[in-house]
Amino acid sequence: MGKPRILTPSVGAAGGYALEMEALERLGAEIVECAPEAEAFIDAAPEADAVYAKGIKFTAPMIQALTKAKVITCATVGVDYVDVAAATAKGIPVTNCPDTFIEEVADHAMMLILATHRRCIEQDRMVREGRWAEGRPQLYQFPRLMGSTLGFIAFGRVARLVAKRAAAFGLRMMAYDPYVDELTMSALGVLPASLDEVLSQSDFVSMHAPDTAETRKMMGARQFARMKRSAIFINTGRGPTVNEAALITALKDGTIAGAGLDVFEVEPPAPDNPLLLMPHVILSPHNASASARFDQARKRRAGQEMALVLSGRWPMSCVNPTVLPGSGLARWQPYAMERGPNS
Repeated sequence: MGKPRILTPSVGAAGGYALEMEALERLGAEIVECAPEAEAFIDAAPEADAVYAKGIKFTAPMIQALTKAKVITCATVGVDYVDVAAATAKGIPVTNCPDTFIEEVADHAMMLILATHRRCIEQDRMVREGRWAEGRPQLYQFPRLMGSTLGFIAFGRVARLVAKRAAAFGLRMMAYDPYVDELTMSALGVLPASLDEVLSQSDFVSMHAPDTAETRKMMGARQFARMKRSAIFINTGRGPTVNEAALITALKDGTIAGAGLDVFEVEPPAPDNPLLLMPHVILSPHNASASARFDQARKRRAGQEMALVLSGRWPMSCVNPTVLPGSGLARWQPYAMERGPNS
């Protein structure tokens, strides 16, 4: 058997592949780059034993061109840039990194909750613009954080860590997630609830749903209309889960009071996006997961996943696990039972 050949587009590889190769070197594997275009990938696909997915969208025709690839590995939580359905039809496992930088995302979500509640950016501007006397009167309008209700839409790994942080601030918490059992929620002091209950009762609605066909634009005009006029919407999940035009209208009309957004429907947002001019909205550039360990952790994890599969074993984090029993790979650990894809 020759060296395992890992195919990847020639983008997003600043610093090379030393971290990925820590796990792959013992297998004699080599990472081979192709131009970041579908045609170049398709030409090289038949020789690939694995795919390191980054930088471009991986479409059905690209995946269908793979004749012997055993895995498609993503060094990210989301896998929306890979046609997972096509990979599943082909019997190829798709892996992600669902747990390497979720502490950072939970910190960021909690930061947005605190900053939007205390009108942090607006208060900062008041000081800088000589409007000192306006600061305290603005905050007199809002209740204290303790005793307020935080509602989660989706209750995966990040939301659970946010719940642990929010408990220290005395927040009442509830969550909607049809794929998580009630005991997982109640163990963290979170009340299982319907989507309507979360929207209508929460002072903060924190979105954590992955980008799937089921969740795309699940927050629209009707959902924002169910929220309190004093409520704040937080999104550190995925931009396409929100109808951004409906969110903008809700903010303009005062249907909701504010928002804290790390993700957008189109990224980066256009210069004329109304969100950029709204004083009651706090924005960040899809950087919730960023920290000094971000690249190191995810690249090492990607290498570990590819090494597991190329050595004949199940990966740790498979978003289409139904392919595993027929993959010819050896099961070496039990199924994770807490949640499905993109947890």
